[in-house]
Amino acid sequence: MDNLVLYSVEDRIATITINRPEKRNALNPQLISELTENFIRASEDDDVKVVVLKANGNTFSAGADLEYLQQLQHNTFEENVADSNNLKKLFTTIYYLPKVVIAQIEGHAIAGGCGLATICDIVFATPESNFGYTEVKIGFVPAIVSCFLKQKVNEAIAKELLLTGEIFSAEKALQYNLINFVTNSSEIHRTVKEFALSLCKERSGNSLMITKQLITQTTNPTLEKSLEIAVQINARVRESEDFKKGIASFLNKEKINW
Repeated sequence: MDNLVLYSVEDRIATITINRPEKRNALNPQLISELTENFIRASEDDDVKVVVLKANGNTFSAGADLEYLQQLQHNTFEENVADSNNLKKLFTTIYYLPKVVIAQIEGHAIAGGCGLATICDIVFATPESNFGYTEVKIGFVPAIVSCFLKQKVNEAIAKELLLTGEIFSAEKALQYNLINFVTNSSEIHRTVKEFALSLCKERSGNSLMITKQLITQTTNPTLEKSLEIAVQINARVRESEDFKKGIASFLNKEKINW
């Protein structure tokens, strides 16, 4: 089986690439595990100073894989807690990584894909990219990512995005402070590379690490507690009738009448 995640290093920049374009880079347990492993690898790689997260294909990530969603309906509560903890581990690994993580978003970043974009330190996106925390539309909740989103946007915007589940443009994401830059698709690769190189060449690696720690460890001292609660909520909601109804309708491509 081909690797779902590719890892390469050049000019002290580690590029971690989601490599499941035929499935629109949808998330499943294997992909989540491989992403976590590769971010840990970058963290421990002495030749790496900055990390870039990107994806092959036309979609950054469309969220959860269909087979994965089907499996969730049959999981026990304990299995869903373990599964939620795996996603929590990926998100916290990126968030607390002692190196700067830059997201290069080309194409849509939806649900879990939008969550990945949310936790990166610096986010570049193309004008054509769309974002959305669409979980409520299928009876699910964006529990874990909500803990990080509230640190990027104010409460009113967080409620708007999470409660409506609406898709929004890169320009809107920029207005919300969810991303940092909107860059033309023809230029984004070069622009991200130049930005990453400037961090490598013109900034102290130790200072970057400590500054990131300063921000992540002081912005929300109760983050770990919030994440523990989010994991439990994530697992509980998967046992609800709304979740089962939403997933069944989604898989059957039927309009849901809530």
